Amino acid sequence: MRPALERWLLNVWYGDGWLGKYLLLPLTGVFCLLAAVRRWRHKRGQVTHAVPVIVVGNISVGGTGKTPLVIWLVERLREQGFRPGVVSRGYKSRPGEMGDEPLLIIQRTQVPLTVDKDRNQAISALLQQYACNIIIADDGLQHYRMGRDLEICVVDGERRFGNGFCLPAGPLREPVSRLNSCDFVVTNGENMHMCGDSLVNLVAATHKQLDELAGQTVHVITGIGNPQRFIHTLEQAGLRVLPHIYPDHHAFTGTELQFDDGFPVLMTEKDAVKCRQFAAQNVWYLPVEAVLDASIADALLKRLQGFRHG
Repeated sequence: MRPALERWLLNVWYGDGWLGKYLLLPLTGVFCLLAAVRRWRHKRGQVTHAVPVIVVGNISVGGTGKTPLVIWLVERLREQGFRPGVVSRGYKSRPGEMGDEPLLIIQRTQVPLTVDKDRNQAISALLQQYACNIIIADDGLQHYRMGRDLEICVVDGERRFGNGFCLPAGPLREPVSRLNSCDFVVTNGENMHMCGDSLVNLVAATHKQLDELAGQTVHVITGIGNPQRFIHTLEQAGLRVLPHIYPDHHAFTGTELQFDDGFPVLMTEKDAVKCRQFAAQNVWYLPVEAVLDASIADALLKRLQGFRHG
């Protein structure tokens, strides 16, 4: 999506672009009709699998915090004796390559992972190659041909559902009522929080506490779905942020990280996995971990234990 169009749509979805919203409403009607037909057709041909499938997804476009939750699930499943595998679409990745999220998941967990737009093919390939006994589908909520045993929907607690309309007049892939059929709704910033206070140097792999940069000016490079959350985290830690915002899943080339003022350059871990080969000594990333409130964590763990005995 071109930056100017993306900015306009974000204003329509989350700002005061009321005129654009009403201009796009007829297209939203068409989108909802086509989505309903597609959902009906795919559910009729839904494929079940030999192992349980957990879907982690959302009903809105853009980043909500799915990837840290997938990593949390992989770790918890392993603690309970499962052999998890992950399937992903690998958004905006070229054939034979992986996207940002799969790379990050593998880097953090070394979990068996397969990328394929057809999630059923991905699951079949994963089960043929590895002895997985449970599958996590990253961002597969709307992939209705894939059978599932548990649905987890992740909601951005800051932006939530925008103006409440479906695409293109609003940011929703499905109506808010879709949440009623999900097993769990995890809200980033409410019953799930991202925690991280130690920066990692992209070249030397050394660590530095985030608060050591309090009061300093830093360049912040982002190619994620909701950069304001990351920027807000840094500002709360006392950093003076010079933001450089690129589209979600931006393919960095190295020039975006080059400045002649000597200020540190900060980015998310998701962006860092794509920039390691051309990063300079002043480039750092902030790893974060999902921390779930006790109530929802306990409920989720109880459901996961049920798969072991089911």
